[in-house]
Amino acid sequence: MLGQPIDHAGLETLPLDACLRLLASVPVGRMGFYSDGELVVLPVNHVVDGQDVVFRTAAGSKLSAAEGQGLVAFEADDYDPETRSGWSVLVNGRAEVVYEDTEIQRLSRLGLHPWVTAVDRPFWIRIRPTSITGRQTPA
Repeated sequence: MLGQPIDHAGLETLPLDACLRLLASVPVGRMGFYSDGELVVLPVNHVVDGQDVVFRTAAGSKLSAAEGQGLVAFEADDYDPETRSGWSVLVNGRAEVVYEDTEIQRLSRLGLHPWVTAVDRPFWIRIRPTSITGRQTPA
């Protein structure tokens, strides 16, 4: 991405469309949230729906964070140790549980496949971003 602004660490800052494309290019990211007095960061497999990150989960801390429409962070990245190049995208926003049957059916057609299949994940979570930022090593 020639011509992108450079941050204080020498990384290119990415425009929104590049951030969304990169988020959609990897199947696993990490959701960070506050739970029981601690910061928690857990991996989730996800898809991008417009500008929202969506994933499925079972009952537990991620569902509790979404039920309270809590502030969350979601991060995905990729790094190539051979070329020492990579990128990172950070989404800040509010998590919410998707309850509408028609929306659940639509999301089910987006091709999200769990990376761990031992547990049923009946709940869909949507992260509605308040900001999306990305950085990558210069080309």
